[in-house]
Amino acid sequence: MKSKVYFTKEITPSKMVEMYKVMGRELKGKIAVKVHSGEVGNQNFLRPEFMKDIIDYVDGTVVECNTAYEGKRNTTKAHWETMKEHGWSEMFKVDIMDEKEDMEIPVKNGKILDKNYVGKNLENYDSLLVLSHFKGHPMGGYGGALKNISIGIASSKGKAYIHGGGTFDDMFKADHDSFLISMADSAKSIMDYEKDNIAFINVMCNMSVDCDCCAVAEDPKIKDIGILSSLDPVALDQACINLVYNSKDEGKKDLIERIESRNGLLTIKAANELKIGLREYELVDVDIDK
Repeated sequence: MKSKVYFTKEITPSKMVEMYKVMGRELKGKIAVKVHSGEVGNQNFLRPEFMKDIIDYVDGTVVECNTAYEGKRNTTKAHWETMKEHGWSEMFKVDIMDEKEDMEIPVKNGKILDKNYVGKNLENYDSLLVLSHFKGHPMGGYGGALKNISIGIASSKGKAYIHGGGTFDDMFKADHDSFLISMADSAKSIMDYEKDNIAFINVMCNMSVDCDCCAVAEDPKIKDIGILSSLDPVALDQACINLVYNSKDEGKKDLIERIESRNGLLTIKAANELKIGLREYELVDVDIDK
């Protein structure tokens, strides 16, 4: 069996809605929409105007959690200010899920973690739509769907726990591979928690080697590629990685170097071994198949 990953070269707000519909899973009830709010100063994050059509279509609430490092999103007060400055709270219902507290959910048969700490408000939602900006990352090598449901949904405390490889010691001095594998473990906890009430869209544009969490980020050098969607976050991230490697754009070398120098594929490999999803996929070009 292969997972289906849908692809379009057209990067527009209306296409985001189509890429949701083509997956064939209508999310029910109260829907949380996980985005990246963007660190203040970052020039590459996806703006709320781009996300508006899809968030309005599902009548979703934009959700985020506080960070565990210095910046303008590390406290609830600062994060709300960033949400307003970047236009999220002006355009949508917004929920900072660990505003008051977090909750512990189990990691079943994890490689390193046996628990994950997420924003407690996650329990208030019936479904989760994960909108991810695919790009590089200073520590993870790349950021996509798996990172968005692991580090992204983890509370501030949970982020430190994942970075620390299952400890609350200095999170930036922990064994690097343990951090990458812990991201896969925490992603598994979210997939188990949501069951069939989750769907994913990755947007491959503005692909800097740096994450949207960086206040000072490198400008993108690789050209925009498209939008991909899938019910399988492992297949989705693997497809994005392959599209970068197979690109004819010479600017890809910087992003590839970032992925490889940080051992970024380890998270995908671990997620596959944890049976979160498959690395084998069928890429369906929705523009051709119309």
